[in-house]
Amino acid sequence: MILEQRLLTQRSRHHAEQIASWVGRDRRRFRSLMSFFLAGDPLLAQKASWPVGICGDRYPDLLRPHLHRMLDRTRDPGMHDAVTRTVVRALQTVPIPPGLQGEVAMACFGYLSDGTAPIAIKCCAMTVLRKIAEGRPELQRELALVVRQQLPLSSAGFRARARQVLGSIGDEPGLASS
Repeated sequence: MILEQRLLTQRSRHHAEQIASWVGRDRRRFRSLMSFFLAGDPLLAQKASWPVGICGDRYPDLLRPHLHRMLDRTRDPGMHDAVTRTVVRALQTVPIPPGLQGEVAMACFGYLSDGTAPIAIKCCAMTVLRKIAEGRPELQRELALVVRQQLPLSSAGFRARARQVLGSIGDEPGLASS
């Protein structure tokens, strides 16, 4: 399979599943897919994001060596939201190394506070922050504050995730009336 050509041919769930199935657990193939996600052309990164996400869902251990560079990729100018969504979605389930948690928390607070960020990215960022804030009351308070600031103008999806996150950190009074 000529991976670059496959990534550029079409964009569908079926196509992304085919690429992810081809990659499987093969670390060499996954590195090849990640090379398009992490370097160079933003269009190829966007096209690679769906198969990367599927591979990460199936085999989270494949993502671990790439987490820092994945986070860095979201900061590249002109990067498509699909790349950021894939990264933040993966961070919900993959264990975040302690040395990367501060950087991830800062990025996620940024996504959550960004008025232009897509709801999917904000919702994933909330979940990642809840995971990082576990056992850290000061971070839980900050998360609750930022989430509550977003509630008045938020979508139903955001409010549903906010209920889950705030409930899991013990801060849910009054949410139904927001």
